[in-house]
Amino acid sequence: MKVCGFSFVRNAEKFSYPVVEAVQSILPVCDRFIMNVGNSGDGTLDLIRSIPSDKIEIVESTWDESRRKNGEILSEETNKAFDSIPDEYDWAFYIQADEIVHEKYHKIIRRSMEQWLDHPEIEGLLFKYLHFFGSYDYLADSRSWYRNEIRIIRNNKQIRSYRDAQGFRINDRKLNVKPAEACMYHYGWVRPPEIMQQKHVNFNKLYHSDKWVDRKVNHTRLYDYSSVESISRFGDTHPKVMKERIKRLNWDVELDENKKSFKITDRILNWIEQKTGKRLFEYRNYKLI
Repeated sequence: MKVCGFSFVRNAEKFSYPVVEAVQSILPVCDRFIMNVGNSGDGTLDLIRSIPSDKIEIVESTWDESRRKNGEILSEETNKAFDSIPDEYDWAFYIQADEIVHEKYHKIIRRSMEQWLDHPEIEGLLFKYLHFFGSYDYLADSRSWYRNEIRIIRNNKQIRSYRDAQGFRINDRKLNVKPAEACMYHYGWVRPPEIMQQKHVNFNKLYHSDKWVDRKVNHTRLYDYSSVESISRFGDTHPKVMKERIKRLNWDVELDENKKSFKITDRILNWIEQKTGKRLFEYRNYKLI
């Protein structure tokens, strides 16, 4: 069994993406890694080159700024990396630049890929998600945050990144998947408030015109972390590759775990989920079989 990781990134230093940690977190289960580095205004390319591994192959890309509607440019860049994976690889392990895999899951992930290798009806493996918010101490836990995503797929080039790189499909058909029995740690909302605000504005520009962003997005200096619907305190360990980044935390975010800012409908649905463990009307971009 041969496994190739893949990802894309642009302006990783400017917007404080933990992309080095992301790559390092899955290298132990990959035989090779394809990184698509977009045209950046900072040292992103040198940052990726600095990762001490001969498994990594860099593909350089220029983003098509005309493909901003609905974030489709993100899928386009994902597909560029995926299409660079040679046919000899069985599985393709996708990770975004702000996602990290805890080392405790490495053997489990490898075992899942081996288990379903000779079952071609299984087209991908599904990961659970933890969404860190504000700092490394808090998790966003309302139903507005996705709970599962496909992160390992067959090396079948009929599979395409879907919409804004949310998941994968074949000719708009949902992939048939099995759970990887592993969790992805998502740190996309853990940044200094001023960098988080810059990233928030920039990210909206991948979906909308500049005029729309100017009208609709709050252009304050600092991101308002208090706007989150619901948070809980994280009481477990972080992946080892995040140790040094966590040490460098230099901002304070105090969030109220008791504060719940739900609309009436979401309050009812959240109560049902807490009592039953079932998330009603959940969007699923996959078919669990």
